[in-house]
Amino acid sequence: MEKIIITLSLLFAVYSTYSQKKPYVIYNAKGKKVSYKKMSKRLQQKDIVLFGEFHNNPISHWLQYELTSDLHKTRELILGAEMFEADNQTPLSDYVDNKISSKALDSLARLWPNYKTDYAPLVDFAKENNLEFIATNIPRRYASMVYRQKGFEALDDLSANEKEWIAPLPIAFDSELPTYKKILEDMGDHGSPSLVKAQAIKDATMAYFILKNYQAGKLFIHYNGSFHSDYYEGILWYLKGQNKTLSYATISTVSQEDVNKLLEENKGKADFIICVDSNMTTTY
Repeated sequence: MEKIIITLSLLFAVYSTYSQKKPYVIYNAKGKKVSYKKMSKRLQQKDIVLFGEFHNNPISHWLQYELTSDLHKTRELILGAEMFEADNQTPLSDYVDNKISSKALDSLARLWPNYKTDYAPLVDFAKENNLEFIATNIPRRYASMVYRQKGFEALDDLSANEKEWIAPLPIAFDSELPTYKKILEDMGDHGSPSLVKAQAIKDATMAYFILKNYQAGKLFIHYNGSFHSDYYEGILWYLKGQNKTLSYATISTVSQEDVNKLLEENKGKADFIICVDSNMTTTY
């Protein structure tokens, strides 16, 4: 985390010295500017928060750490992330519980290439503060089966042990959700119903493990790509489908040339929208 803080400090210094542009601004769903403090105060009152990031955006990762640290001051937390697949829960928990080293975690778990710079600070925060960190995503090989074999039926023949790493079958699915329809539009000739179902099985599985590990009275913070929770769909659609009594909140990350006014296309994506200058450097 120290490297991220130093890098961002230098970036902010450059912005202050050479430009009047801000590196990011936070908005509410209607496009009204809100302070970090107000956002944090609102999120303190929730049961589950979905923090939608750009995977290579340093502002996303920095604010994830800052927000987690600040919320920890007033709430008991559980952390979870798309970036860890459910069948890697044991090595992840062993690392957080000081049973194995970071080198062993790297060997035993399928870590993302940008783990050390972008996600290790969050995992280490959990380790240092005795917090649970939940691996919520479906193992990629099963999502690939849904895509390549044209549907959820590809999962029917998995063993009982393998099915422990995915949401219970059969999977609820609504192909008319706008975000799923947009995947097909954006992919053009490369899009297919099975591609959307592969996305849905990820969303369903992440929601399943969030709720399975949620504990009453605690705040569960989940880190995921923005597209998995934008427009209150994806993961949140599955969460609400299984439990409407909990209080949810979403955060999204967007990129604009001018961060001082949220574009219409970015309004309504989440309860809080982090608008980052499009010139911001990336972590990979």
